Amino acid sequence: MSDKLTTYPIDKLLRWILNEEKSGQILGIARELFFTPAEGDPFRMRRYGQTLETPVGVAAGPHTQLTQNIIAAWLCGAHYIELKTVQVLDHIEVSKPCIDMEDEGYNCEWSQELTVDESFNQYLDAWILIHVLRHHFGRDAQEAGVILNMSVGYDMQGILSEKIQRFLDRMADCHVEKANKIKSLADLYPAIADIPIPDCISDNVTLSTMHGCPADEIEQIGRYLIEERGLHTTIKLNPTLLGKQELRRILNQELHYDVVVPNEAFERDLKYADARGIIRRLGESADKKGVSFGLKLTNTLETVNARNVLPESENMVYMSGRALHPISVALAAKLQTDFDGALDISFSAGADCFNTPWLIAGGLAPVTVCSDLLKPGGYARLAQYLDELSSAMNAVDAQSIAEFITAKSPSRADDVKTAALHNLTAYAERVRSDEVYSKDFLPFKSIKTPRELRAFDCIHAPCVETCPAQQAVPEYMFHTARGDDAAAFNVVMETNPFPNVTGMVCDHSCQTKCTRQNIDAPLRIRDIKRFISEQPCEPELTPAPPNGLRAAIIGAGPSGLSCAWFLALAGFEVSVYEAKETPGGMLADAIP
Repeated sequence: MSDKLTTYPIDKLLRWILNEEKSGQILGIARELFFTPAEGDPFRMRRYGQTLETPVGVAAGPHTQLTQNIIAAWLCGAHYIELKTVQVLDHIEVSKPCIDMEDEGYNCEWSQELTVDESFNQYLDAWILIHVLRHHFGRDAQEAGVILNMSVGYDMQGILSEKIQRFLDRMADCHVEKANKIKSLADLYPAIADIPIPDCISDNVTLSTMHGCPADEIEQIGRYLIEERGLHTTIKLNPTLLGKQELRRILNQELHYDVVVPNEAFERDLKYADARGIIRRLGESADKKGVSFGLKLTNTLETVNARNVLPESENMVYMSGRALHPISVALAAKLQTDFDGALDISFSAGADCFNTPWLIAGGLAPVTVCSDLLKPGGYARLAQYLDELSSAMNAVDAQSIAEFITAKSPSRADDVKTAALHNLTAYAERVRSDEVYSKDFLPFKSIKTPRELRAFDCIHAPCVETCPAQQAVPEYMFHTARGDDAAAFNVVMETNPFPNVTGMVCDHSCQTKCTRQNIDAPLRIRDIKRFISEQPCEPELTPAPPNGLRAAIIGAGPSGLSCAWFLALAGFEVSVYEAKETPGGMLADAIP
């Protein structure tokens, strides 16, 4: 298995998608997990003059480089796609492994692994195929409902290079390249000729700068993108902007992480006073140009590579995930307070399905995610984001995001910006003491098991791997969740004839490896087994005909009785004997 990314031709990818869709899935994602937009969806919003069907998306990262990844995210409801950052140095070697997601997340990956030309082609392919799938699903052809947000870096010289200029030009007008690709797909999908696919893939961009980029260069790039390129522009800020004292208080003292953020990180990065000036001046430039200007919170946090999980050659690694969440929310609240709630801020740090409604209520939208998608379920986890957001909006009878914001405001302010600021400051205060984001929240160090995962191997559920009886835990949990107690009971009985006993006294090692602890807390697997064993169910087990063989079981404990059960089902005539021990520990005569 290669550690290099390999692009896939658009015609082969479309053939793959159309063939797989006949079996009820696309790219391995079941149709039931697809997001289907509706006119009445309360979470629709407008951004950059376009309809955005959901305020949820995927943050720029390794998972937004290849066409198939972008399509998978879109299928599951991520309709704000932050494309992977492109830069002039597109032939560098990236350290591997580049991401560690055990507990809090770390990475040492900072550049695209494709060439700039390859990146453009992947983004164009995704743009075309999303429109084809919308047509295939019979959706409205007027607006795509999805925004592909460009990301460029990392300095002015690189952005002005011929390579990046060509990228920006083609993202603004791809009609030549688009026509060639549509021609290649005509035989596979004849109706493609009638699908209105815009020539402009993206008219908006996020500037991602390296840690330590000078303030004047950040402003210079932003002004270029706004004034000369006419792009809706977002500046991505670093969490160090919160300040050394406040950041360390939250991260180390309140959340109890032993992460070391070096002084150099604060000294090199943009200072808060400089950021305020840049935001004000670029906002004025954007108003004059008639485009939008906003902020993206936040970049990853530069930390010392102390654990050496990632390559030892990397002195610094970059933190993401839940540990970053309270820090970035605090920074958002600080900035919005200073600008009276007038800033356009999108958010990604440690976002998950449970905190997304609170972020939206605080005026932070769209919300994009990366770390959470690296956990079990992948892109399919996005369905729960929209479910949780819909439930939160229905609970306050909100028919729009604006109504949701005002309904959630403790001040009951009618002004949306004021209400959002109240919600955000309240959430920022609460989240820093929320145990979910504390280092000590997760009860077990790791859900990993000792079993080696080889190339082309199947992944085993860690709860099953850890169970002495190798019980099919995911299967009986699935049936229980669906209310099918009989099916759950039969799954248990396949490997455990005494669920009512083990449901009471088992030491439930399975729960130490439950992947749910990546989200909140392990499922109560033992208790659920006891629950289903107490239901009025009879196992659907038919004993085999007598095979003429006899078996004797020495020992009438749980192990002996289990053996007797399975031998009897196999057709044996079984006798179970209680064992006695002599004073010297030797086995005495068995007593039937």
